[in-house]
Amino acid sequence: MKNILPINNSQLSKIYLRMHTFQEKVNQTQHQSPKQRLRIAIEQLGNKTIETNLAVINDLEQIAHNHPQYHWIIMDMLTTFVRENAFYMPQEEVTSNFRAKIRADIQAALTVIARRDVNKDPENEQLDLSHTDMRGANLNGANLKQTNLYQANLAGANLREANLAGAILSAANLEGANLYLANLEGTILSAANLERANLSGANLHRATLYLAALHGAVLNDATFDGANLRQAKFSE
Repeated sequence: MKNILPINNSQLSKIYLRMHTFQEKVNQTQHQSPKQRLRIAIEQLGNKTIETNLAVINDLEQIAHNHPQYHWIIMDMLTTFVRENAFYMPQEEVTSNFRAKIRADIQAALTVIARRDVNKDPENEQLDLSHTDMRGANLNGANLKQTNLYQANLAGANLREANLAGAILSAANLEGANLYLANLEGTILSAANLERANLSGANLHRATLYLAALHGAVLNDATFDGANLRQAKFSE
């Protein structure tokens, strides 16, 4: 929990205390079948408090790890949870506040998605995190290969060494994001906002950056071979 939630120890202690009662109820379901536990999780996730959501998300990760047949169902549940609880529409224009605090349960869901066992992902399926507000999210080393992140707001997010190969980031807001050593091979970044983003050492081989804004971006040792840079904006 300490590794995924951007909060101090005092706040963390309060969350632990509030989670305790519900976690005991979750623990009582451990003897039940994974199908029963999944049904309970579906009923609870998103309908209760943040502390309840944290306990449910933790249980869902255990089910996905121990019962591969439910892996993709759970990943789909978690991406739906993020989309419904962190919805973002650019026309409503959320200001680029890099210090915006992502909700603890949203961060927890993203962490589970990011570190999932990708070998259990079915072929021809795609994670959908489009139209989501993930400003300031910690996605360090995340595996988001071929994920749909269309018009997602990732301003100030930590995507250091993340795998975003083939992802759809069209019209996404990545202003000030940390993409150090990120794999963006074949990624679609058309009309994306990459102003002041750190792309040092990033792999942008064959990426599409048509109309992308790169004002003030750090591009040291970034690889752009084969990339589509048509009408990309590198300076004012």
